[in-house]
Amino acid sequence: MATYDLEEQEQIAEIKAWWKQYGNLLAGIVTAVSIGVVAWQGWNWYQRNQAAQASMVYGVLQKAVLENDSQRIKAASGELIEKFGSTAYASLAALTAARAMFDAGDVKTAKLQLAWVVEHGKDHLRDLARLRLATLLLDEKAYDEALKHLDGTPSAGFAARFADGRGDILAAQGKTAEARAAYQAALASLDKAGASVGKNTQPNRQASAAYRESVQVKLDALGESA
Repeated sequence: MATYDLEEQEQIAEIKAWWKQYGNLLAGIVTAVSIGVVAWQGWNWYQRNQAAQASMVYGVLQKAVLENDSQRIKAASGELIEKFGSTAYASLAALTAARAMFDAGDVKTAKLQLAWVVEHGKDHLRDLARLRLATLLLDEKAYDEALKHLDGTPSAGFAARFADGRGDILAAQGKTAEARAAYQAALASLDKAGASVGKNTQPNRQASAAYRESVQVKLDALGESA
């Protein structure tokens, strides 16, 4: 049987006393950390699994769009929104379905799809939905509601489009001075973006130039300011 001198016995007694006081807490911390690690790994697996399943359903949606199958488009989009709403595929599906439904003449469903992205989407997908929904509302002459969707600062790359959209709505309302200011803001945003034109490909530069020209035409059509 092991024997200990007085100093060792005191150290052992201190360790036992410390463990008695803090042992349960330490064990709890270790358990919590272990659970946290397992939970994090499980969450990552869940996210990957969700994305994989969502991509398969999105593939079904794309096939339905190519085949102009409205029922399957609605079903696939609904499944993605209901089961995989936290993934980017849900917003992509709603945007895709909205375009398909609009082309099929079902404007009501198209607006519902876009409204979902406006409420639940993120960053550029949300802003794209805001733009498209504002355009549909402009066609319906729901000017005030359309303008509300273009309020606030959009994500990078959408400033010109938002200003241009506001210009179209304001021009339709007969608010010439405000429309002119909006178009001028759109042109200013395009000019600012054009400062990095050297980083863009030739097709992108051509598209940007063509878009700028279309905004300029609308501005010129308003005539000179008083």
